[in-house]
Amino acid sequence: MSKFAAAVAPNATSAESADPAVSRFLDAVWMERGLSANTLAAYRADLTSLARWLAERDVSIMKTSRADLLGFIAWRVHTGARPRSTARQLSSFRRFFRYYMREGVVREDPTAQIAMPKIGRSLPKSVTEEEVEALLAAPTVSDPLGNRDRTMLEVLYATGLRVSELVNLRMAQVNLNQGVLRILGKGNRERLIPLGGESVKWLTDFARGPRGEILLERQTDYLFPTRRGDRMTRQAFWHIIKRYARKAAIGKDLSPHSLRHAFATHLLNHGADLRVVQMLLGHSDLSTTQIYTHVARERMKELHALHHPRG
Repeated sequence: MSKFAAAVAPNATSAESADPAVSRFLDAVWMERGLSANTLAAYRADLTSLARWLAERDVSIMKTSRADLLGFIAWRVHTGARPRSTARQLSSFRRFFRYYMREGVVREDPTAQIAMPKIGRSLPKSVTEEEVEALLAAPTVSDPLGNRDRTMLEVLYATGLRVSELVNLRMAQVNLNQGVLRILGKGNRERLIPLGGESVKWLTDFARGPRGEILLERQTDYLFPTRRGDRMTRQAFWHIIKRYARKAAIGKDLSPHSLRHAFATHLLNHGADLRVVQMLLGHSDLSTTQIYTHVARERMKELHALHHPRG
């Protein structure tokens, strides 16, 4: 029996059946001060789960690649893992591989280029295409502010912009002739995003009339101004979406990110390539985009069950 197994006798059987590399790591960290039995048990559970998943694919845990870890994370998310649980597992894996790097057993840490998920910000509930249509139809477009709101919602759903990118849009970033937006996103990474015919139509109509009615004699470069001629804040647009969600009788807690999420999920539902969606969203790491795939897969399962009730 290993030292770690002896220290946590109730889990001895589980520890003994672990991968030898995992047992050696657990013995090593058990010797360090300041680690609780709960922390050690979490390491064991996380690493054993990974080792078993890899073993089913004929991969040794010591040969784990970054792609293997991303596949494991995507599988965990698909089975309902929360961001906090995923972050804890990544932390366990990082400590494991860094230990073996110090020992000279592995050359590279496969966790090095994988970003920790954001804690406390779970994915919004999936929004159906019917709910999006109801939300888009909620503003009163004969009113200049309602027309602005409808246009913002159309652009958000057509492009998957971050809300900060949407409210900060300037006239010079929009090319209606080519139907594209030029966005400078996180890390000053520039991307060109196709708008689609519907949002081009709304943007063209808004720029020709309602925008000037909102501004009156004031001037601003911001595409979507307020009555005061300022740019809209993120918080103000968040409240706008809440108001229209209530008007459309959508029984979900929507936010601007809900439409970004819907943009990605609906594209994947309709067969878009994951890397294309990654580029459009401005994600630096494909693993961030992969989180959306489990919602798309679940939706496809529901549709299949609906149309093929006997399988």
